[in-house]
Amino acid sequence: MGRALEICRFVEDEVQTVMELKDFTYELPDSLIAAYPSRDRETSRLLVIKRSTGELIHSVFSELGNFLGPGDLLVLNDAKVFPARLRGAKESGGKVEVLLLERFPDKRNLWIAIVNATKKPAVGSQIRFNGNMTALVMGDLGGGRFGLEFHHSGDFNEQLEALGELPLPHYITRIRHTADLDRERYQTVYASNPGAIAAPTAGFHFTPELFKSLQASGIDRALLTLHVGPGTFQPVREEFVEDHRMEGERYTLPVETAARINRTKRDGHRVVAVGSTSTRTLEWVARRTGKVKADHGIARLFIRPGDPFRVIDALITNFHLPASTPLVLVVAFAGLELVRRAYAEAIKMRYRFYSYGDGMIIL
Repeated sequence: MGRALEICRFVEDEVQTVMELKDFTYELPDSLIAAYPSRDRETSRLLVIKRSTGELIHSVFSELGNFLGPGDLLVLNDAKVFPARLRGAKESGGKVEVLLLERFPDKRNLWIAIVNATKKPAVGSQIRFNGNMTALVMGDLGGGRFGLEFHHSGDFNEQLEALGELPLPHYITRIRHTADLDRERYQTVYASNPGAIAAPTAGFHFTPELFKSLQASGIDRALLTLHVGPGTFQPVREEFVEDHRMEGERYTLPVETAARINRTKRDGHRVVAVGSTSTRTLEWVARRTGKVKADHGIARLFIRPGDPFRVIDALITNFHLPASTPLVLVVAFAGLELVRRAYAEAIKMRYRFYSYGDGMIIL
């Protein structure tokens, strides 16, 4: 990571620090990219970062409760990844890879999808996946996205389960093919709302046993949903990070979760966001409505250094890719120099990085 430009921009009485993309790059040995999940979820390593002192502590995720207190609230994203990647062929025989993004409202068989092929499919042509399912190309939406109308025998979800693959991040699929283990481990144990094409990976380390232990210590949890979209895979490419624009992602903040958050804040305890997706949802709602309340819609928040955090007091997260929006969010929360030092320490101590890697908690 480089050195931040000492420039400030005042927007709505808030100070934003203008930073160059090079501030969010670092060198990582390929050997530290986790190709497989840890043997047991909660045996992942945990780097504890204390913002007030700059102290770094090495621990394991099963000891998370040692760094939280009674009354603290974990807020987790219960989005579930669905087998959104399909492999098929055009009428010409050319191979096609389809990534389903979202159903059109009230149109059960009509989807928005990214279609990857040597030559983009023509509108009106057909993509065949097997004898039981085909898709008609209804329209070219631009940017590699198409409207596809599916035709199939039997239940569509059953066909998708049989034919589809979990859309693992490129840095995992580059190392190995999707394995049966991914069906279990590229999900959190509390995932319950299908619709995401990427997992909220900070939650991978939790187990029912760990939740039970935390609950016994007075540490509660609450759920929200943000369906992670393709924007999570898109690196920041602009020279100045504030010029990057996030894609919209659908979210729901339930009444009960909003009430628990407000009660936690009122009682002087900490709201601990599990992952960048939970953080963006909470901070988006607070900025959009002026408070934490039940809400749903499409979130487009890109949190950058200088942006205020109105809701969260601590953050559990994994180690992120260079030049990625989650890394920018972490820097916004903890500061550039402390994050640089923490990542250097993690590399030195050979922590495992990215989706299947180890975790950190920033206090």
